[in-house]
Amino acid sequence: MFVLAKGGEPLMPCHPARARELLGSGRAVVVRRAPFTIRLKHRGCADSAVPGVQLRLDPGSKATGIAVTDERARSTSTGQAAVERRGLIAIELRHRGRQIHSAMTRRAAYRRRRRSANLRYRAPRRDNRSRPDGWLPPSLRHRIDSTMSLVARLCRYAPVREIHVEQVAFDTAAIAASPSADARDIREPAPAGSEIREFLLATWKRSCAYCGAAGVPLNIEHVRPRSRGGSDRVTNLVLACIPCNQAKGTATVDEFLADRPDRLKNVTAQLRKPLHDVAAMNTTRLVLVKALATRGVPVHAWSGGRTAGNRLAMGLPKSHTLDALANGLMDRERGDRIVRVPAQILVVRSTGRGSYARTTPDRYGFPRLQRPRRKVQHGYATGDLVVAVVPRGKWAGKWVGRVAVRTSGQHRITTLTSRFDVSYRNLRLLQRADGHAYGFTEEIRWSEETGPA
Repeated sequence: MFVLAKGGEPLMPCHPARARELLGSGRAVVVRRAPFTIRLKHRGCADSAVPGVQLRLDPGSKATGIAVTDERARSTSTGQAAVERRGLIAIELRHRGRQIHSAMTRRAAYRRRRRSANLRYRAPRRDNRSRPDGWLPPSLRHRIDSTMSLVARLCRYAPVREIHVEQVAFDTAAIAASPSADARDIREPAPAGSEIREFLLATWKRSCAYCGAAGVPLNIEHVRPRSRGGSDRVTNLVLACIPCNQAKGTATVDEFLADRPDRLKNVTAQLRKPLHDVAAMNTTRLVLVKALATRGVPVHAWSGGRTAGNRLAMGLPKSHTLDALANGLMDRERGDRIVRVPAQILVVRSTGRGSYARTTPDRYGFPRLQRPRRKVQHGYATGDLVVAVVPRGKWAGKWVGRVAVRTSGQHRITTLTSRFDVSYRNLRLLQRADGHAYGFTEEIRWSEETGPA
C-alpha cells in the first residue's frame, strides 16, 4: 500500500495489515482507492526514514509489467556484501492499442465506403504529407502515454529514486524466417502482385485450408478478417472453399475452428508469425527510455537477456510483473537474490476517457443516435467509482462499482456480479474516473507439472 506523509510527501509503502491498523486507529485516512493510498495524520516526512524505492518496468506490446522494489545490503557467510531485493508492489498495465487501431480502421472504412457510393464525404488527404519529428501512430503513442501517466502517478505516491527499464530489440528478419517443420515452403519470400494466388495454391496444395476439400473453386481468405484488424499481406491469407469462406464470415480462425482443434493446429502451424507486436516494441523502445529520462530520476536500461537470466536463476516463471521484478543488475555469484515476490498483481486496464464523436454511427457510418455534449451528468461522469445505497426493491443494499451516466439521472452501475440502474440521488462518489479500470489477480507460480527441471 502507498503511504503519504502529513504534507502529502511520499513515504515507503507498507503492508496491507499495517495500513488496516493505521486506518482502524484513526491515524490515517484514505486518499485513493486504486491504487490504494493512505495519508498519515500526525507524521511528516522529516519524522520518517525514507531510503527510497526502485521502479522497474518490463514493456510489452499488449501489457507492461511494473514492480516497485527496495534493496537491502546483507553479509553472506563468506563475508561479502550481497543485495536482497524485495518486491513491494506488482502492477500490470494493459494497453488498448489494438482497440485504437481497430477504431481508426473502422473510421477509414466508413469514409472509403462513402467515397465509393458517391455520398457526402471528407476528402482523402494526400499520402506524401510530412510528419513531425518523433511522430508515432496513435496506437503506438498510446503505449508511451499510458506508461508515462502511470509512472508519473507512482512517482507521486512512492519515493522513487531509480527507474530500471528493459530495452530489448527484436530481429524481425529472424522471427519471420523461423518456420515450423510442416511449412518448409513458407520460408521463401512471399511473391507480390498477381503471383500471390499461385503462391497460395502451391502452399496449401490446391485445397481448402479449413476443410481440406480439393478440386473445388477456392477463394483467397483472410485468416484475421479485415473488419477486425487483419491485413492484406500474404501472412494473413489462405485458400478456402466457398462454403467455408461464407461460414467463417468475420470470425477469427480460432472461433471458426474451435470444434476442430487438429485442423486449427494445422492452419496456424503453416502461417508465419505476425510481426505487429515485434514492430511495436522496436518502434517504441527508444522513445519510452527518452520519455522516462524527463522525469528527473536516473534511468537505467537493461537487456532482455539479463532479465531472463536473473529470473531463471531465482526460479521464477515468466510473466510481465516477474520480468519487471528481475530487471536490473544482480550479481548472482556475490549472492544477490530476490527474497520477496508480491502474491497479488494490481491490474490496470486502459479504458480511455470517452469519445470525441457526438453521434453513434450505424453499420454504414451514418449518424444513428445523438450523444449528449456534456460528459458530466448530475455530478457524475462515466467511469466514476461510486457507492450506491439502494433503499428498497430488488437491488436493495449497498453496492460499489463503476457508473455509466445518463441525462435522465437514472445511471447504470456495474459491480463485480451485477448491473442495474439507480438514481443519482442514491450514489456517493468514491473516486473520479481517470481513464483506467482496476482489478486484482494472483501472481503465477511454478507448479509440479510446469516447474523448472
